[in-house]
Amino acid sequence: MFDYLLTEEQKGIQKEARAFAKWIPKEMILDMDAEKIQFPHEYLREAGKRGLLGVRFPKKYGGRELSWIDEGLINQEISGVSHSLSCLWGVGAGLVADAVVNFGSEEMKQEIVVPIAKGEQYAAECLTEPRGGSDFFGATTRARKDGDDWILNGQKRFIVGAEGADWFMVYAVTDPDAPPHSRLSAFMVPRTAGVETKYIYGLMGTRGGGAGRVFFNDVRVPERYVLNGINRGFEVFIHMMVPERIGTANSAIGAVRPAIEIATKYTSKRKAFGRPIKDFQAVGFKVADCVTLHDAANSLIYNTTLAIESETVHPNRVRRMVSEAKKFATESSWDIINHCMQVLGGIGYTNVYPIERIMRDIRLAMIWTGTNEIMQLIIQNEWYKEYEKVISKSDRRDIEMDAENADQDDEKVYE
Repeated sequence: MFDYLLTEEQKGIQKEARAFAKWIPKEMILDMDAEKIQFPHEYLREAGKRGLLGVRFPKKYGGRELSWIDEGLINQEISGVSHSLSCLWGVGAGLVADAVVNFGSEEMKQEIVVPIAKGEQYAAECLTEPRGGSDFFGATTRARKDGDDWILNGQKRFIVGAEGADWFMVYAVTDPDAPPHSRLSAFMVPRTAGVETKYIYGLMGTRGGGAGRVFFNDVRVPERYVLNGINRGFEVFIHMMVPERIGTANSAIGAVRPAIEIATKYTSKRKAFGRPIKDFQAVGFKVADCVTLHDAANSLIYNTTLAIESETVHPNRVRRMVSEAKKFATESSWDIINHCMQVLGGIGYTNVYPIERIMRDIRLAMIWTGTNEIMQLIIQNEWYKEYEKVISKSDRRDIEMDAENADQDDEKVYE
């Protein structure tokens, strides 16, 4: 994030986050990548002690009532140390707890959000299923009413934090005969009888976060643990896409910042043909591209975050902007890490530098929280709707008519 845009208070928050990032033990990062650690409880407890979890939430729920910008600052500092740790930080206290704060009862907020903000408990989001990820409405997990409770059956996979979670936010079909937008409900499910997790994936990167499969076998869930009411899970889902995707954008761009710095330092010191290799345009231009992409992504993230925070921008436009930020930031991060590895040459392909780990980690960002192809679809759909409803009816000059033969309507053939 750009230092000249930050207030003194925000610089203080950034300093807190950097101090926490320095606290994170090197052994924890390496052991997570080697999957010797499957879930870093110690890390979350320390983040809770430092007041760095759930920072946007009201103080009565353990938060600090900070801004979206503040949350992004913390995210980027943590991600600069470990993309996996930033994912865990974001999913539990920044995402699932957000759903409870916005859609849960007061009782749920006290029971779930307060312990999460302290780092004493963790919550995982359960959306993806074995038969599909992007097909949200095609969920096969079911919940049937039984007295005052719901009986949940089904399974979810690729669930970040599954092994360490105390709570699971689960989307399940509660009315199979209803239209797609009215058939799903969002449940907060405690780790109880019938809930089983399996840490079964050999991930390419972003390891050690307890990602696994979750099975729900006749799990009894009291109706008081339903978010936003029965058959209204879609509203929760749509709301969650904002913190989920802006969080992914911040996490991705934060993760590759150290790679740019490592590449800059290396190419300044490494010599070939008697000169530092930064002086060769084939090298220096790649670093320049990295800096440009990083600044451009941060600019888009910052602008989008202001739109979210204003609460005056139409939700559909925010949806488009968040999708743009997620897609551009993650794809820029992938280009950045590839450039950084290239200028380091062979040594960048080894574990002498963390470049190869960052590359493995960052590849996930273009897939999870909605693939970039889905982002493209959302951007397309929302832009065309925005044009039809707003832009085409604006009071701006009609530039189309400024062509010399603009009045030749018979030449404008559309069918």
